[in-house]
Parts: sequence; C-alpha cells; structure tokens
Amino acid sequence: MNSYCRKDVLRIFRIREQQLRIWERNGLIACADNYTFQDLGQLRKLRELGEHRISAGSIRNAVSAMRAVSGLADPLLQASLAVVPCGPRRLTFRHSGTVVDPIAGQYLLDFSGSGASALAPIAVATLSVREREQETVRLFAKAVYAEEAGHIDEALERYEDVLDLTPGHAPSAINMGTIFYNRRDFARAEQFYRMATESDGTYALAFFDLGNVLDELKRMPQAIVAYRRAITLQPHYADAHYNLALALERNGQRRSALRHWTSYLRLDGTGPWATHARTQLRKTLSVLGMELVQGQASRPRHASKARPAKEPTLLLVV
Repeated sequence: MNSYCRKDVLRIFRIREQQLRIWERNGLIACADNYTFQDLGQLRKLRELGEHRISAGSIRNAVSAMRAVSGLADPLLQASLAVVPCGPRRLTFRHSGTVVDPIAGQYLLDFSGSGASALAPIAVATLSVREREQETVRLFAKAVYAEEAGHIDEALERYEDVLDLTPGHAPSAINMGTIFYNRRDFARAEQFYRMATESDGTYALAFFDLGNVLDELKRMPQAIVAYRRAITLQPHYADAHYNLALALERNGQRRSALRHWTSYLRLDGTGPWATHARTQLRKTLSVLGMELVQGQASRPRHASKARPAKEPTLLLVV
C-alpha cells in the first residue's frame, strides 16, 4: 500500500501540525509518521467536522458513545454524519436507516425531504459513496500486491478498475504511468502522469514523474517546468533537485544548475549519487570559470580613471 508522510497529510488537507496533534491526543487518529489511504478518509472526516466547528473533544465523546450504542468499531467511517444546528453543535450519526444522537441516547426525526430539516447534513459520504471508497481501497491494494508479485498485466487491469470506479485516482494513475515508463512506452506514461497532476495539483511525486518522462522524450524545457513544480511543492525533494540540475545542464543552463546541485548535496551528501553530483558541480564550475576568463580576456582595454567594475564572485561550499 502507498503511504503518506506527515508532511503530505498536512499539505493535502491544509491543516496545521497543532491540529493533527489535537486529534491524536483525543484518540481520533493514531499518532504516526506515515498514513494509509484509509487513514486519509478518517482525516478528511475530521477536517470537515472541524470546519463545522465541532471540537475534537465533542467528536471524541460522540464517537465513544456511538461505539457503545451501535457496536461500530469506527463510526466516523462506518456511519454517515450530521450536525444538529440548533443549540450546542453536536455530532449525530445516520445508521441502519435511523439518525442517532448517541450522547443524548435519542433517535432523531429527519425531515430533510420536506425542506424543514431538523438536521444539517455535512459534506460526507452517503452509504453508496462510502462503499465506493472502500472498493477503491480494496482494488488499489489488489493492484499493488499484483504489481509487487510481478503480475504486471493483472496490476494494470486492477488500476484501470480503480480509475473506472474513481476517475482521476492519482496514486493509480502514477503507478500505471510508472509501469508504462518501465516498458519505455513514454507516450502512455506521460498520459497517466498528466492525469495525476490534473487530479491533484499538490502531488509533488506526480510532477517529478512527469518531469522524468518528458526528459526521456527530449522535451527538456517542459521537463524543467515539471521538476520546478515538484520542488515548489516540496522544497526538500532531493531527487527533484538532482534531476532538475541534470535537465538544466542538458538545456545549456549551467549557472542555474549550480544551485540545484548544491541543494541536492545539502539534502543527501553521501552515497554514489552525491559523488556524481559533486563531480558535476566541479565540472560546471570549471566550465563557467573558463568562460569567465575568456570573457575578460576578450574585452578591449581603454585607459580610464573610472574604477573598473568587478565581476560577480560565485562562492560555493560543497
């Protein structure tokens, strides 16, 4: 299964670290460094409830009470949610055809069909949507397992099933793109990588992979744009700095490449890739130094009392 680090979660849901810690302290989400696709569903519900000004403590109390009266292990994912708009804002659950206020121990009448609603539904999944989300997770897991077992054609079929069920599912689009990239079918790889970037414009990996396939297609200016976008989304993305530096050099932009070689070495200073980055950095500095010397030598000399302008000095510490 694909996992998402804390930084990914904060970026995807546009929440602060402090908010995530509050949910963790209240037992609403496990404290972790990495999160599964199903965890993202839980976090999405928590964020939506926060937007309706339901406190973490109120959510915790309602979830605990609902577990007791319904036997559901995870009411946030296994039941639809609603907020009572009158009086203190509190969380209720739609389950098995009824609306339950678990803290009050009451069943509520739902007049939502008449226009005089006693409940204010929030934008969360209905049962059919929830089932579709669960099926998406199941099919995506099967696709990943098939791919890891070497059954690539089967994996492609499962990823296609996911995209049929949930169009624009970015992780599936990325994985399909990578399969076609490894088969050197770069045109189809680009198609799926672009699908991922259009589906989720904050997914740095999608832009990085798109840059890779554009590089293979010798469309260097477009590859540079894609790598820059990945770095804008994740400034500490070491591999994106490395590949961008290579792309800039191939595009004749040696001076621009210097900054990304040094950025890569700050982020990953050991190993064979770091050795190669240092070698490229030294070569680039050498070439730029020769160009600088040649440029100075070719200038005509004139007697003048004016102070000569200094060439800018480039200082790099590697």
